[in-house]
Amino acid sequence: QVQVVESGGGLAQPGGSLRLSCAASGSIFSIYTMGWYRRAPGKERELVATITSGSTPRYVDSVKGRFTISRDNAKNTVVLQMNSLKPEDTAVYYCYVYGNTGQMYWGQGTQVTVSS
Repeated sequence: QVQVVESGGGLAQPGGSLRLSCAASGSIFSIYTMGWYRRAPGKERELVATITSGSTPRYVDSVKGRFTISRDNAKNTVVLQMNSLKPEDTAVYYCYVYGNTGQMYWGQGTQVTVSS
């Protein structure tokens, strides 16, 4: 079994910042890619950011320059630092992990709300 646990999220004002953290544990020996999806109300799931085991990040265009993804391979953790938040960033954010098992594992989701 693989567990993916998220923390962070909450309420922020437009222009503010939030930090999401995610930790993977259990029966996974090599994690290739970690990242974050989000699902806003009435919209399809969207890949926000990913990071490889070599720490190469990728972002959806709408968050480039505002969000930063980083990971700690020794701890199997990934962090999404979200700055300059906009109301359209409001969504449930899900962490995922993909590794040697060939399966994707998901966190429970954490709500991010950007509102004044």
